[in-house]
Amino acid sequence: MRIGFGFDVHQLVAGRDFILGGVKIPAEKGILGHSDADVLLHAIADAILGALALGDIGVHFPDTSASNKGIDSKIILAKCIALAAEKGYIVGNIDSTIVCEAPKIMPHALAMRNCIATVCNIQMDAVSIKATTNETMGFIGRKEGIVAHAVVCMVKA
Repeated sequence: MRIGFGFDVHQLVAGRDFILGGVKIPAEKGILGHSDADVLLHAIADAILGALALGDIGVHFPDTSASNKGIDSKIILAKCIALAAEKGYIVGNIDSTIVCEAPKIMPHALAMRNCIATVCNIQMDAVSIKATTNETMGFIGRKEGIVAHAVVCMVKA
């Protein structure tokens, strides 16, 4: 068994989609990034790569590469799952926490869990999504950004 931790943060801006956990969520602001900026999938991908000492998504999907411009983060996660499989590992379970003031995340958690489980080829009950606010403090509290944390347990296939 190997355990990895992932973290990602992005700005919230007008004129972008709010895509989280592979799901487009209605919101006043969207998430800014070189890809679709799905902070949750990025944190999970980083946790997978970290568990197996394979670097991070910046190594595998640099934001300096034109081929990664606007990339769907489900593709990033799927490629990390493939890299893990090459090393003989599969995802055992995922635990994640999203920190943002708005929009409300939990009404969309079931759809996000389903998407993540599908991409990772695991059962939905192996995917946990929690959400909290930053109690109106800091850049998150001012609705300027969003943060995601993820812990992944990788097991031998």
